[in-house]
Amino acid sequence: MLFHSSLRKELSRSFGATLVVLVTIVMTMMLIRTLGLASKGSVNPSEVFLVMAYTVLGYMPTVLSLCLFISIVGTLSRMYRDSEMVIWFASGRGLGDFAVPLLRFAWPVLLLIAAFALVGWPWANSQTLGMRAQYEQRSDIERVAPGEFRESAGRYRVFFIDKDTPDSATANNVFISSVERNTHIITSAKTGRIEDHEGARFLMLRNGQRVERPLAPTGLKISEFETYGARVGSNIDTAGDTTPVRARTTLTLLRDLNNVSRGELAWRIGMLFAGMNFVLLGLTLSSVNPRVGRSGNLLFALFAFVIYYNLLNLGQNWVGGGRVGMLSFMLALHGGVFVLGLLWLVKRHHNWSPFRRRRGLASKASGHS
Repeated sequence: MLFHSSLRKELSRSFGATLVVLVTIVMTMMLIRTLGLASKGSVNPSEVFLVMAYTVLGYMPTVLSLCLFISIVGTLSRMYRDSEMVIWFASGRGLGDFAVPLLRFAWPVLLLIAAFALVGWPWANSQTLGMRAQYEQRSDIERVAPGEFRESAGRYRVFFIDKDTPDSATANNVFISSVERNTHIITSAKTGRIEDHEGARFLMLRNGQRVERPLAPTGLKISEFETYGARVGSNIDTAGDTTPVRARTTLTLLRDLNNVSRGELAWRIGMLFAGMNFVLLGLTLSSVNPRVGRSGNLLFALFAFVIYYNLLNLGQNWVGGGRVGMLSFMLALHGGVFVLGLLWLVKRHHNWSPFRRRRGLASKASGHS
């Protein structure tokens, strides 16, 4: 039908343009953020674009929901402004008749939102956290740049090496300044090498000197050594599951239904319900006066999206903290918005107005009199 095909075609163009703009904005913001993390030493500089790509992938449920909402509101507002809606209404179409073509256009986007929220979001977070953890757990010698003073992973030691070495686990002319048990220790050695012993990582120094001076000026101890081992970094294997909840798979959250897992599930599943409600809200919020323009209407729609999204994040914290149940929150938020949008749509479809009814009753009363 001409009605369905023309509407879906215009929605597709609007959705594609909005998606390109929003993804570009998000990529720019994530690039700036990732470069800041790289400058602080939290991200490997050679993996900046990879981390940025994973981060953008994790934000795709929100981006797709916003694109769907903006495309619907923008398209229908344009039709109101150009009086196309008046033509469709005059031909026997009501506002409720637009729901079917909108849902036919939106269902692939809703499937993508569900896939990204349930699968893509935890996978992207796990990849990003894995790269950051691997970079954070690199040896202290790998952190050091020749000719520069650098802090260790625990920020309780300062390292310095004199020149480049054949590999990342070896250093020449090593200088270490640390504070341990209220004692300032300065260690220097000709060579140093990273070695692993019983699950721990050690820096083995050879042919050096160690100076120990208590923070309280009570004496000085100087010793020379041929071989000296100093523990650096953390254990290679960590016990227990310390994976953040946002990086756990949806199946893992379903098997471990504690409050934090329920809160994360409420957010992931809620993104799908929010996308469905945005279709309904976009249909009801798109009415615009042709004489006024549509900028105010778009701002109001954006304001509604921000409120809904913030309520979704707030509910995740409430469910995770045990203040409210998962089902109760989802029913109150998503069910409440759906009922409100449906009632609003029915009212506008039938063109119900309490003020118009009052004027009609007043005119009838005056006619009888």
